Parts: sequence; structure tokens; C-alpha cells
Amino acid sequence: MSLLNGRSGLHGKVAVVTGASAGVGRAAAEELARRGARVALLARGGDRLEATRRQIERDGGEALPIIADVADPTQVEDAAARAERELGQIEVWVNSAMTSVLAEVAETTPEEFRRVTEVTYLGSVYGAMAALRRMLPRDSGVIVQVGSALSRRGIPLQASYCGAKHALQGFFDSLRAELLHARSHVRVAMVQLPGLNTPQFGWVRTRLERHPQPLPPIYQPEVAGRAVAWAAQHPRREVWVGASTIKTIIGSAVAPGLVDRYLARKGYEGQQAEWRLQPGRVDNLFDAPPGDPGAHGAFDGQARNRSPQLWLNTHRGALALGGAAAAAAAAATAIARRG
Repeated sequence: MSLLNGRSGLHGKVAVVTGASAGVGRAAAEELARRGARVALLARGGDRLEATRRQIERDGGEALPIIADVADPTQVEDAAARAERELGQIEVWVNSAMTSVLAEVAETTPEEFRRVTEVTYLGSVYGAMAALRRMLPRDSGVIVQVGSALSRRGIPLQASYCGAKHALQGFFDSLRAELLHARSHVRVAMVQLPGLNTPQFGWVRTRLERHPQPLPPIYQPEVAGRAVAWAAQHPRREVWVGASTIKTIIGSAVAPGLVDRYLARKGYEGQQAEWRLQPGRVDNLFDAPPGDPGAHGAFDGQARNRSPQLWLNTHRGALALGGAAAAAAAAATAIARRG
């Protein structure tokens, strides 16, 4: 069945997705195509980009794979220019590319911190800048930043990633205020995500003895993909995905000291699976690993396919109308009984 049965507000629009060869970026690209967008796919891994393109095209969508390292602003700008030449004006830009090092701060090298910052933070900054160069003159467009509950709450063993995500929170707060000052119609949205079953945990650089895993509860990347596509159509300031994201963000704001102590006790064990790392394991920090794992990681048996919290969040307008209608009906019934 074609992905393009029915139309949405994204039908025919051009969207760029960074990190589109695996995980959240891949799930988001496929969901955007499912809703009718023409998608430019940016990542380092050519084989995985081609696999993503083939999947989208098999399902009736249109995709343009572009090999680019988002840590290089020239490559990002060149990719944006090519996307516009071959697909048309960019109306949605999704920053999803990331990398990390799973290790204590004292065991992480300056070069590793630099690389994580260049990809996860600066890569998104460069993406936003490339998008703005095109969107601001047209006074339209949406930039969606894939964030994380960890943009508000640092956890042990992920200082490089948490620091980069915290930096993005500040960057987009500043950009949002500037756009409001200019009365621009360009919109920015952040999608704050929970732990996800992506290939990242299979190729993240780590100094742990056991295989890394996302902190439970774990969700499938398609949950994130649907949230990203929804934010592209409804650019709310932030979209929180998963009850665990709400607990993490609010808990850290209300009782940060308690969360510190909880993570000191539980954060190490919670980020390690039961099995040990395989000898000769390849990571993706500086080079794209071979092969095509798809969007999913190794935790399909534990991962949730849906987030009731996300559904409630994205349907709150309809729920409010339904509640008002129910209240009006109840009032009318009460009046009729009194009469």
C-alpha cells in the first residue's frame, strides 16, 4: 500500500533530515515521506542512506540521499543547496544527527568531547543556520530539533551527550526569542525524547564492560518519528514524548538533588544490558560503521510501540473540545430535568 494514501499538511513539501540513515532520523524521514513530504536524507553512511531511500521509494515516497558530515558547515550548506536544486524550496528542516561517548568524564578524552560537541551540538547549529538562510527571506518554514529529556537532566556516563543537548536547549531558546522579536513566521520546535531502541547503543563509543542500553522505559524510534512529523506540522515550542520524559524534566526542576542521588545509585546499572561487549566492536564516533541495521537497535523485545502521553499531548485541542461538549451536554440535561 502506498504511503501517500490521503494528504496531510506536509504533502508536497520539501523536508531535510540529518542523521537520516538510522534510528530517530530514519524513522522521522520515513514518517515525513508517509505524510507526503519529499525528503532529503543527510548522513555519513552511503549504504544506509541508499537503504532508507529504497524503503521510502518502495512505499511510494520520494527521497534524495546526500552524504554529509554535519560537523562540517560547508558540507551542510552544500547539502542544503543541493536539496533545493533537486527537490525545491526547503520548508522543513529536522536536526537529528548525534553521537556520544558512554564513559565517565575522567575517562573521556578531549578529542572525544570535541567530536560529540561538533556533531550533536554544532551540527544542529549549522543545520539551523542553513535552514534560516533559506527560510528567513521567504518568511516561512519550520525547524524541528530532536532533543531529549537529557537536555534538561544530565545523567552519569553521558556527560558529552548531555552537555551538547543542554547547549541546544539554550541555542533554540535564543533563536526562538530572536524570531519572535523579528515577527518572523519561521517556527522552531524541540521534540524531547525518552530512551529509544536505536542502533546508537550498538555503535556508541563506550568504556563499559557490558553492552550499553537506553534507560528504561524504552520506546521504538517510530514513536519519535511520529512526534517529529507532528511537530513539523504543528510547531509547538516543545513536544514531550513519553511519561518518563515528563518525570525526568519536572523531577529535575522540582527536586534536582534527589534526582542526583537517585541517578548515582541507579544510573550506572540502568544503562547496561546483561550481555558483555563483543571483542572488536566498531563505534561510530569518527567514522560511519559498515552495514545497515535500520532504524531499530537490539531491544525490540523491551521497546514500546506507542506513547499514550504523546497521543494525549498531540490531541489536547480535540480533547478540550470534547470535554467542553460533554460539559455543555451535561448542563443541558440538568436544565431539562429541572424543567
